[in-house]
Parts: sequence; structure tokens; C-alpha cells
Amino acid sequence: MHKTYIFEGNTTNEAIEKGLKELNVSKNQVEIKVLEENKRSFFSILAPRIVKVEMTLKEIHKKPVKKEIVVSKEEVEKSKIIIEKFINEFLEKMNIKDLEYTIKYEAPLLKVNFAGDKLKVLIGYRGETLNAFENILNAILKSNHLNVRVFCNINNFRENRVNALNELADKVSKTVTRTGKKVTLEPMSAYERKIIHTRLQNHDTVTTYSIGEGVHRRLVIALK
Repeated sequence: MHKTYIFEGNTTNEAIEKGLKELNVSKNQVEIKVLEENKRSFFSILAPRIVKVEMTLKEIHKKPVKKEIVVSKEEVEKSKIIIEKFINEFLEKMNIKDLEYTIKYEAPLLKVNFAGDKLKVLIGYRGETLNAFENILNAILKSNHLNVRVFCNINNFRENRVNALNELADKVSKTVTRTGKKVTLEPMSAYERKIIHTRLQNHDTVTTYSIGEGVHRRLVIALK
């Protein structure tokens, strides 16, 4: 049986937005029906206008579980050779020296770890350059019809970034709980938003949802 909820507001849109935020869902995940709309008349001009809407959660069909792709040793070795060749040529053209890297396959990922000094240029702002480099490597393997996925890291940047985002989630959730005011964070990648979503998904007093589109998509932390 589908769960149904009723929300009120001064306008239809206000009631709907209130319901979507409290249920932490998007419009396409619920069926919306206007139940009651008390319009002001000449004799009740001072009476508050109240709109009631009914929201029914739609049945969410689980996506079929993807079959695990089996990667052969030959594919892994071929992927290593291609990736190593590209990285060496890239570093040479960029004139980047005194840098060490390792390529190691840990199913299901081919992990490329860089180590050295002055590598901020390869990390970029909040890891944007590193993410782009990782996407290029994956695109190269895909163009060679290889099913191996690449994961790049520099001086443990990935682990440090996860820790920083978890600390940010904890700090902001305390602020929201104390003040009762929602906080909108700066635009983040889907990967980084997911880290904060996961950190706060079982929180007692706050909830999270995203707003905006594309590179401008932001995470909002608000009271439940």
C-alpha cells in the first residue's frame, strides 16, 4: 500500500515545496493532489489562506543488479601498458620531474598512485584536475575496448578529501541543529555530495537534499 501524506501552505506551490523537502523526494517521485483551497472572500479578507495537498509516494522500482564484469589477466596487463605509456608521455610533455607512480590492480580497479613534491598542479581546485585526468585514462581504456576502470590518487589526496568532507558535514549539521537555519554549501561534484549525504543519512535532526543543475548543483543541509 502506498504511503500518503498531507501538507499545508499559503499557496499550492508552498505546500508542495514543503512536502517535497520534508519527504526529501523530487516531484517525479510523488503523486500530488490538491485537496482543499480556501480562497479569501470579501467577508473573510483577513482570514489566512490555506491550501492542502496530498502526496502519495510512488512505487520505486529497483534497478536490475548489473552483472559483474569479469576482467581477464590479459586485459589488466594490456591496460597497465597503455596507461603507463600515456602517463610517461604526459609527464614528459608537461616537464614534470621527480615524480613516482605505481600501477596496481585491486579488483575491480586499476589503481594509479602518484607520490612526490609540488603535485598541486595535478590535483587542482578540490581535485578537479585529478578527476579530469582520471576520466581521460578511463576514456583511453574504453576506446581500446577494455573493461578495466582506473582510480587515481596523489599523496593520499582522496582519503584526506573524504575526511575533510566528513568534518564539514559534522560541523554544519551542528550549526543547523543549533540555529534551526538551513545551510547551502558551495557547488560540489556528485561524488563529493554523496559523501556528505552518506555521512548524514541517519542523523537525528538534519536532512540533506540537492538543488541546482550541472556544475552549479549544491547540497543543502536543513532540519528534518
